[in-house]
Amino acid sequence: MANTRATKGRVVVGMSGGVDSSVTAWLLKEQGYDVLGLFMKNWEDDDDSAYCSSRQDWLDAASVADVIGVDIEAVNFAAEYKDRVFADFLREYSAGRTPNPDVLCNAEIKFKAFLDHAMLLGAERIATGHYARVRCLEGAAGPQYQLLKALDQSKDQSYFLHRLSQAQLARTLFPLGELRKTEVRKIAQSLGLPNAGKKDSTGICFIGERPFREFLNRYLPTHPGPIKTPEGDVVGEHQGLAFYTLGQRKGLGIGGVKGRQRDDGTADAWYTARKDLDSNTLYVVQGHDHPWLLQANLQAQDASWVAGVEPAAGRYSAKTRYRQSDAQCELKQAQQAGFFLNFDQDQWAVTPGQSAVLYDGDVCLGGGIIV
Repeated sequence: MANTRATKGRVVVGMSGGVDSSVTAWLLKEQGYDVLGLFMKNWEDDDDSAYCSSRQDWLDAASVADVIGVDIEAVNFAAEYKDRVFADFLREYSAGRTPNPDVLCNAEIKFKAFLDHAMLLGAERIATGHYARVRCLEGAAGPQYQLLKALDQSKDQSYFLHRLSQAQLARTLFPLGELRKTEVRKIAQSLGLPNAGKKDSTGICFIGERPFREFLNRYLPTHPGPIKTPEGDVVGEHQGLAFYTLGQRKGLGIGGVKGRQRDDGTADAWYTARKDLDSNTLYVVQGHDHPWLLQANLQAQDASWVAGVEPAAGRYSAKTRYRQSDAQCELKQAQQAGFFLNFDQDQWAVTPGQSAVLYDGDVCLGGGIIV
């Protein structure tokens, strides 16, 4: 029997095999959309490794589609992912920066290659299981789309979506933006979805959870060099600046070096604080609040603004990493696709290559790459 409830047109849902995208598909079907699930395969280098879960993810996504009664297809974007995301990822690491592949993956794969493919399948819109919201404001010049934080602030993913354009937001639905994660789990359990208790995935977008240095070693050469203190004392040897990120505490290999000690004989932990590419030197400091780890301002480039134009100079808030509270700041006038931020309070381990994302309350304005 034909689905007489599907009156809102076709929407293609990116179904990853996880609980969030599964509940997204069910919600849209309940709302009267003609739902088609699309499973994206974007990584092929080591499908047989213990860290690549794509085979199981596909089985989970197909099982969910069967339970909720929607069709699902698999599509391979591995070539696009390698060209548009992973090549840039390696270039940035080689240059001593720490990129955020999830940001680029969303802009280039999930909301570009996937969106284009969905349109070929006759879709009017796409949907994903991201925790964010889209608001449409009608104006004299036509509709204006805003990207908003999710109601569940602890799960909000607008940070990763800040490079989306007006055209992309106009065709995108985020059904989970109004829900809390606990509600999503309850829905999955009430429906008897086979992945209702599945753990959330973390790690690199589409590559998954794996020992990171070991993974990078396969693609980037090692360039050992000295690990020094601000005073110039050599306290160890690093394996290559690409393998370390600012603020990193674990994996430095200098745990036995006491350095500066407190009165009680204990010592502060070591943190990665700076990279000197010219001398191939990694600088480490002791103590979470060392001055080298604190920064009052930043410069960003390669900016992308949700509204299509840069915001006016003024008071906003910003995040310099995903798991961070909004920090109050002042935006200096954005110029040539870049901008400067001055923070009310020093920010910890501001990392070149990561994204600085600007907010006006719940509205995500866009952002750029920290330099």
